[in-house]
Amino acid sequence: METGENWKARTLLVGSLLGAFAGAAAAYLLVRRSETSGEPPRLGTGESLRLGLLVLGLLRQVSQLGEGEE
Repeated sequence: METGENWKARTLLVGSLLGAFAGAAAAYLLVRRSETSGEPPRLGTGESLRLGLLVLGLLRQVSQLGEGEE
């Protein structure tokens, strides 16, 4: 394990880049779906709520990584 503060900055940078990539990929898929249907993208309240809950579940899973391995 690295000592000092360098690992914190690296972890934040990698996490930010992965989050940006995932967001860009999601936007690309939404635009692509809109192009095939010929309508602008629309997310209803139900879809937005489901997406938000999925993101919260993902964050919960990430926060539990490495627990209980000692």
